Amino acid sequence: MVLDSGTEAYEQAPPSMSVSPPTVSGVGKISKQNGPQLYPSIQPPKSAPSSQKPSLVIPVHPRSSVSQPSGLASSRPNVQSPKSEIRRLSSTSLGRGRIRRSESSCSVGGSSRKGRLRPASSLPHIAKCKVEESRAASKSPCLLVALRPNNLEQERDRFFQSRYTYDPQFEYEEPIPAAVLEKYNEASDKFIPQAVGIIEAVLEKYGTYEQFEAITGGQLLTKCQIWSIVRKYMQKEGCTGEVVVQLSEDLLSQAVMMVENSRPTLAINLTGARQYWLEGMLRHEIGTHYLRFVNNTQQPWNTSDGRRQYGLRPANPTEEGLASLHSVLFRKQPFLWRAALLYYTIQRAALMSFRQLFQDLAQYVQDTSVRWEYCVRAKRGQTDTSKPGCFSKDQVYLDGILRILRHRQNIDFHMLTALGKVSYEDVNQLRPHGKLEKTRIPHFMQDLTRYRQQLEHIIATNRLDDAQLDSLLPD
Repeated sequence: MVLDSGTEAYEQAPPSMSVSPPTVSGVGKISKQNGPQLYPSIQPPKSAPSSQKPSLVIPVHPRSSVSQPSGLASSRPNVQSPKSEIRRLSSTSLGRGRIRRSESSCSVGGSSRKGRLRPASSLPHIAKCKVEESRAASKSPCLLVALRPNNLEQERDRFFQSRYTYDPQFEYEEPIPAAVLEKYNEASDKFIPQAVGIIEAVLEKYGTYEQFEAITGGQLLTKCQIWSIVRKYMQKEGCTGEVVVQLSEDLLSQAVMMVENSRPTLAINLTGARQYWLEGMLRHEIGTHYLRFVNNTQQPWNTSDGRRQYGLRPANPTEEGLASLHSVLFRKQPFLWRAALLYYTIQRAALMSFRQLFQDLAQYVQDTSVRWEYCVRAKRGQTDTSKPGCFSKDQVYLDGILRILRHRQNIDFHMLTALGKVSYEDVNQLRPHGKLEKTRIPHFMQDLTRYRQQLEHIIATNRLDDAQLDSLLPD
């Protein structure tokens, strides 16, 4: 989905828009609304009674003071002004959290502090970044912001005006660190047969991607409908009042989860919020990334030093693989289209120019705007896109999915969630050391029998099988 996933700075909501009491405070302290317990026999401390009823959102009221600024994609923050503290949800601290409504990057209620929502250039949760206020003027921007070209809209216009024969020449606010480009400059072709198989299974059933999107995604949702679905989902997970929710039309990904101003923040792309897909996105972002983040704050490995002490593997590809599976969980036709097409696109980008890649994707996607977005994701970080090259990080989704499905019979999914941001490969060694009293698991994982049945359904729908997975990923 995150699938996709950078750093955004947001406006503070005016006091009148505060709609729920603070429920998360302190370093590593979990909200008193603990939601479904991993071990029901262990009771969390009871919350003090509150006269204020917590809620996710406020009713929609027309506000004449709300205005949409132009040029959001290319706007740059003033380096002399203080910046918000922004971290991905790999951070270990939670500030005082409350749900707040914010639509795009609007100026709300005449607030004197200007903020901007920068377009994310990846699926959720594929980067760690930290911006410290004391170093705001000198510190390089977060990876995902740095990877988004400053002249994206201009190059898009030139590309379409050329009738897809021009290779964009991207410019960036600051030079991208060579170490970053080197780390992600090689694409894998290990799972190309599976990626192509998934894509072809979708096209065989629906004819085109556009038909697949219309039939399985349903109608685009209005803002009011989005708020209603988000509120109900937060109630299911017992985390009403813990997450700031924002809507934007500028995200390149479907959604992005991060920590902003010490509060967990979810930004949702208005242009991709569909009737039957939105809850899957919430399972991805809140039910997986956020709850695993909260659980991680309870654990002795919730810092970099702690992870080194326990010798932990990286959380990815487990983290994104699990979240991507949860995006399609309980769908009648749980096709892994997005993860598969991202994997394929990146592998082809390593061999092709931008315009060649754009033409190659025409066999799978007719919509030229959708093709452009996939190509930009695969070519981000490059300046001269006439050369072969890719940014391979988005391959983590299909990689993680297949690894989890390969080992699904032996994975303790409750423990994998309770232990926080850890790899499924580390669960057994960490089991004796986990702090489980206040951990939470998502509502959709409560019934493990049904959950495992859904994993089998995903395997069958995407034409995968155990013999194939065993061969690809031997023990």
